[in-house]
Amino acid sequence: MTFTPIAECYQQKCVDRLCIRGVVPENRTVNRFVHVRYASLVTSILQATSMIEMRVTGIAMDAATRSPIVLLKDGTGRRALPIYIGEDQAKAIGSVLHQLVPPRPNTHDLLVNTLDAWNMVLEKVVIHSLKDNTFYALLIVRQGESIREIDARPSDAIAIALRSNCPIWVMEEVVADASIPVDRDADEAERRAFRDMVSNISPSELIHRSRYGAS
Repeated sequence: MTFTPIAECYQQKCVDRLCIRGVVPENRTVNRFVHVRYASLVTSILQATSMIEMRVTGIAMDAATRSPIVLLKDGTGRRALPIYIGEDQAKAIGSVLHQLVPPRPNTHDLLVNTLDAWNMVLEKVVIHSLKDNTFYALLIVRQGESIREIDARPSDAIAIALRSNCPIWVMEEVVADASIPVDRDADEAERRAFRDMVSNISPSELIHRSRYGAS
């Protein structure tokens, strides 16, 4: 089983997490010769790792650079993930948001039509990592029982996802690193409520809850 080079770094993180849990030997590495015994574990952890579903809320413009930005928000609407994109991708995303139908298929329409023609389904888009201010994404495509992970720029992946009506997922660590708060008051209220709850719990009760779970 082989992996795309850009996704390889993230898949190694998945194996590292399995090593911590004692599932995979610590000297196991992920490369194009990865043992088939552990390949399924990496695939399953990719699906099970904490991800946040986000939706496209619009296209903005950087006031300083005049570069377009696509904005994603989580389900609560309290965190936004801005991603700088090119003008062509901004037009491709904006046309779907504004329900504009081109007279002839553009590149993203063509790809979606090709997937349909070959009975392939775009199950989801995963924005999985951020490196040197560059986001990386995968298209998770299914054809029958076969699933393929296709490397893509987030801007293209989002444009295709909107046309396919498929969910967009972002790794939790990417959201933590690159998102911006939208509702600071709600965040502060939540922090105050948590501090109040903790201050009212005795140390012995806190230890009991951590061991056996809150009732």
